[in-house]
Amino acid sequence: MAYDNLVIVLAVAAGVPFLLALVPRVPLPGPVLEIVAGIVLGPAVLNVVHADSTVKALSVIGLSFLLFLAGLEIDTRHLQGPPAKLVGTGLLASLVLAAAVGWLLHTAGLVESPLLIGTALVATSLGLLVPILKDADAVDRPVGRLTIGGASAGDISAVLLLSLFFSEHSSTPAARLLLLLGLAFLAVLVVVVAVGTGRLMAVSRTVMTMADTSAQVRIRLTMVLIVGLSAIALHLGFEAILGAFVAGVVLRLVDPDAERTHPQFHVKLEGLGYGFLVPVFFVTSGIEFDLGALFADAGTALRVPMFLAALLLVRGLPALVYRRAGLSRAEVLASGLLQATSLPFIVAATTIGVMLDAIRPANAAALVAAGLLSVILFPPMALPLLNRSRRVPAPDRAPEGG
Repeated sequence: MAYDNLVIVLAVAAGVPFLLALVPRVPLPGPVLEIVAGIVLGPAVLNVVHADSTVKALSVIGLSFLLFLAGLEIDTRHLQGPPAKLVGTGLLASLVLAAAVGWLLHTAGLVESPLLIGTALVATSLGLLVPILKDADAVDRPVGRLTIGGASAGDISAVLLLSLFFSEHSSTPAARLLLLLGLAFLAVLVVVVAVGTGRLMAVSRTVMTMADTSAQVRIRLTMVLIVGLSAIALHLGFEAILGAFVAGVVLRLVDPDAERTHPQFHVKLEGLGYGFLVPVFFVTSGIEFDLGALFADAGTALRVPMFLAALLLVRGLPALVYRRAGLSRAEVLASGLLQATSLPFIVAATTIGVMLDAIRPANAAALVAAGLLSVILFPPMALPLLNRSRRVPAPDRAPEGG
């Protein structure tokens, strides 16, 4: 086992925050720069670093942890109450549009699997979206609740669709659906057992006592949950990322107020993920990015704006239903732009798609490039709209659909 390539990958991950600090006025998310740095240093340009077995192993773990953190961001309270109907309507519209876009592109001979393309277009980068809403003081406003709810519903749907129809383990979708229901039942069982155990005073006192000592018992239990559900997902014929995502959702259900009652817990998890494992995944994605395939011909490069427009159509357009909740035009536009911001899931879906020959490397590269552009362009466009809507009250009218 060699560490040479891993050292370079970790050095890139450590250097990215400093590069971003040099240009504070440029709102460039870290993952974008990490992928770009991987492309530049990888075989596509300078050929300084390669994705060897050590780097690839940590990259897979980083992807799983990224999906775990995405699951942890999903607060089911945003999917309840009157806004739930609007979120559901928006999700249904996204699914219909995704199917239509995938079918049209496949019919035109531009893509191989319309289902994979549609699935990749449904997700939203919830982890990038929440900080932007917090910066605009919009998390607790209707626009924030609806946007987070819509993004959460999109992420859940995308992960489920990817798990049902795309896996290295061959089985029919019907069989996978039964296995998925089994995994869901197991997750519910874990929630029930964990909540019941947490109510035992002796257990609760022990966890509280050892949570911030060298035992770090909450972190250890969390790692057991992530790896355990990932292993079960693999045994059931799914990708490990499904188990990691479910682990995040389960932990949020078991401990919904962790950020308030013991805030250091999430800080530690994010430190482990965003400080170590997740950047390895993004840098490695850049190293393995097929830049040559993307620019092999003009037709392939032109697919980047096509996929970017597809993201806006599939995820941005359904935000129009939020007008029925009394949102202003600026808030609806901001919500649509944020919901159309997607990168991590696109990278994951295209990586699996290339392995299964469900997408050509050129299309995978174009789709990832579109995701990069969505992260670079859409959030900076949405933030001024959110700030403007905070200063100008929305029209005073009764919300519909709830």
